[in-house]
Amino acid sequence: MRYWPTLLMLIILAGLGGYLYLVEIPTQQQEVKQETEQKKLLLVPETAITELAITTTQGLIQLNRAESGTWAITAPLHTDADSREVQALLRALVTGTVSRTVADKSDTLAPFGLDQPVTTVTVTAGAQQETIAIGDSGPLSNTLYVLRGSDGKVLLTDLAPRDFVNKSLMAFRWKELFRFVQNDVDRVRLTYATTEIVIYNMAKGQPKPAWKIRYPIEAEADQTEVRSLMFRLEDLKALGIIDPGPERDTVAKTLSGHKVKVTLHTAAGDQTVRLYQPDPQSGEAIAETTPDGPLYRVNPAVIKDLTKELFDLQDKRLLGVTAADIAMLSVKARDKAYVLINQTGEWVLEDQPTAKLNQQAVDLFVSRVADLPAEERVTKLTAPLAPYGLLAPTAEFVATGRDGTLLGKLTLGNRVGNLVYATGERIQGIFQVRPDLLTQIPSTTDLLASPQGQTSSRP
Repeated sequence: MRYWPTLLMLIILAGLGGYLYLVEIPTQQQEVKQETEQKKLLLVPETAITELAITTTQGLIQLNRAESGTWAITAPLHTDADSREVQALLRALVTGTVSRTVADKSDTLAPFGLDQPVTTVTVTAGAQQETIAIGDSGPLSNTLYVLRGSDGKVLLTDLAPRDFVNKSLMAFRWKELFRFVQNDVDRVRLTYATTEIVIYNMAKGQPKPAWKIRYPIEAEADQTEVRSLMFRLEDLKALGIIDPGPERDTVAKTLSGHKVKVTLHTAAGDQTVRLYQPDPQSGEAIAETTPDGPLYRVNPAVIKDLTKELFDLQDKRLLGVTAADIAMLSVKARDKAYVLINQTGEWVLEDQPTAKLNQQAVDLFVSRVADLPAEERVTKLTAPLAPYGLLAPTAEFVATGRDGTLLGKLTLGNRVGNLVYATGERIQGIFQVRPDLLTQIPSTTDLLASPQGQTSSRP
């Protein structure tokens, strides 16, 4: 019987544990839940919201959500909404919290700017509806006084003024002029007053587009430059919208001779935007997507960004061939002359075929030659070479394919300032390139593999 105190203690502890588990903890959890809900400004789940009414001094904006999740404006006009802007406002409401209740009754609203709210938002989710009136800013930054319609309480919240103040119809309208995914674009057509450039996506359906110029010449495209162009088209947004009516008709009469017309061809259909600058002195630029649709005021810098010469969009690597396709590279410089041959994936010197070369150093050098881009165009057509030092060049590189065919040639001439004159196989004309390659031409000694255990003097 001497164990009965221990047994009694175990029974008491078990009872205490059961009480905590069955009574105390659920009670605390319920209190936490109630406290959390009390701090919530809006108890309606974001995913359940299907209608939104926003009233400002400019009038009512009515928005409705489709089954697909996208939003549309239904008043004061019918048009697509910027779903990201709508969701940002809803998220601010749903995640907004109440710092404290300022007044239980709504009879003293003027001190909080709620007698004439700057914005009133009515949220509808099925049969459930809540109205939030936005008043003045609170005592701290990023706080607002609001009046909640369901209980008539004046609340101090952590809502940010930028999310609710000065919200106009334009803020909620769809402003992008193009809607596309780069991989889905078949081709891009840039039409100017005197010329046209057509670029095809040669890797449609692949993770990354591969662009090629098909008109006015067949040429490889500068992938970085074309991707930059596509990003600019994705970001092309209206700063203002002129809907059909007298104002649109007046502005339309001033539009003639577009600066650039951009057409995107996709399997889903074509999208076209024409850009005009009726008065360059004013700096205003106008975009048109359809003859009878709205006109869009856009940043005039867009016209400059989208006005491209063929050279801008071409692959500007002058040699004319990629490093992987070179079977033999002839190198001639003022103090160096040798030929590198790629034998089954390993580089050797033509006049020292048994010498072991530093393959990493050779690969780096060959890639530098193959990837050297033109920086500036000097002449578009072939011109006398002597004035540019290209008749007796500083350096010359000739690439040959596995079948013995000449694949590419790169010639470097005189240096002027920070650039060197050059010609290449890929693009006709004379260009200027960066001078770095002239100091990066290794000697045959530099290309030899270091003895085991020693480090090469060159990287």
